[in-house]
Amino acid sequence: MIHKHILIVLFTFLSTAIAIGQEELSEEERTTFKEKVRESAQNTTTIVSDFKQTKHVSVLDNDIVSKGKLKFKDPNKVKWSYTEPFDNTAIFKNNALYVIEEGKTNTIDLGANKIFKSLNSLIVQSIKGDMFDESQFDITYFKTSNGYLVRFAPIERRLRRYIAAFELQFTKDDATVVSVRLIEPNSDFTHIEFVDRKQNVAVGDSEFKH
Repeated sequence: MIHKHILIVLFTFLSTAIAIGQEELSEEERTTFKEKVRESAQNTTTIVSDFKQTKHVSVLDNDIVSKGKLKFKDPNKVKWSYTEPFDNTAIFKNNALYVIEEGKTNTIDLGANKIFKSLNSLIVQSIKGDMFDESQFDITYFKTSNGYLVRFAPIERRLRRYIAAFELQFTKDDATVVSVRLIEPNSDFTHIEFVDRKQNVAVGDSEFKH
């Protein structure tokens, strides 16, 4: 049961519907785009953003919508503070996940399991947008009317048991991530939109206390 709970927590924090009329990038366009994303990621030390999360579960009549605030600090501190419909917080740091609900903190050692460690790495990398590791993913690049869409399909067999694919939507101008969509093997998905995103603003270490 604890493994199932951990996966649910991780899936909740990863999550842009696919744009109509998308066109696959040429090799030259892919190279230019990846360079732009990596430059943006390398120059990003902090991120603060509101977010809206939509969880679609096929057996439910209505999607589950949550809202909150994300704070990220390089290299690997991430804090998700949910404010609607319930107050709870998840903090990733030092290879551990701290889940705070109703004043109680549960600690999960992500380093003790390769899959959970990989998922944690995906969370950090997807927030910054720098995750073009073709040894781990089959990657497809598209341009859309709003920017770029990149689809990642895990190669590792054990990871594919939990994630069928995930998609990152990037802005056209500065190639920053504006939404993440995680698709599970049963076609359920989690979609997170980042709103009023700010980069390189002051974020103290005290924000990640638990």
